[in-house]
Amino acid sequence: MRIIVAVKYVPDTAEEIGFDADHRLVRDADSGLLSELDEYAVEQALRLRDQLPDSTVTAVAIGPDDATAALRKALQMGADDATLIVDDQVAGSDVFATAGLLAAAVQSFSDAGALVCGMASTDAGTSAVPVLVAARLGWAGLTHASTISVAGQEITIGRTDETGTRTATAGLPVVLSVTDQTDEPRYPSFKDVLAAKRKKIAELDVDDLDVDPATVGAAAARVQVGAIARNPDRVAGRTLTDTDGSTAGELVAFLAETVH
Repeated sequence: MRIIVAVKYVPDTAEEIGFDADHRLVRDADSGLLSELDEYAVEQALRLRDQLPDSTVTAVAIGPDDATAALRKALQMGADDATLIVDDQVAGSDVFATAGLLAAAVQSFSDAGALVCGMASTDAGTSAVPVLVAARLGWAGLTHASTISVAGQEITIGRTDETGTRTATAGLPVVLSVTDQTDEPRYPSFKDVLAAKRKKIAELDVDDLDVDPATVGAAAARVQVGAIARNPDRVAGRTLTDTDGSTAGELVAFLAETVH
């Protein structure tokens, strides 16, 4: 069985982020990397491989040629092989087109039995793609998993939120999305890095996936960005020094003003 892990090539959040005239994120090849949250997805895909007999892990990304950097990191962590969906026609695709491309990629592998995703990408942060892919494939969707366990051909997750922890179970095939509360991603050794250089990265385009070009790209996007503005700078704080016992009243007045 093939376990597919979806990874994304994103800008380094430690670097200055910019947008072009079409309100698209500028993806500088020199500062791109594997989305940090997707490292958790790679880790869980590798752990599933250890528990599901005769399984392999394939990393899949959508992006320009530079996105091979994200796939190479997944290979260094232990993925068996990788595939890049690269086609100028997909530039500007929204989450719906992205989900369609990923679903088509999964279907292109006859032995696919699971798709593992991060809880969100660090650039867009919609968390929508795993659910959309599951719907397109007709697979069960187990999302925002903080714990994962395998019993035979069934997978059980724990999902933790402000109300507590709930469990959900589904049989294979399944789409999983995992949070950063799962096991810490492994750190590739020097040997792993060298071994990854010998692993193949295949390439697919829209035609290979039998996807209608009219359904991808900026022209097909159902989500349009009207404007972009930076967050306002933080206002300097105010220090209260209590010399005569009046500070408590000032603090109460400040809190009342802030609330209203």
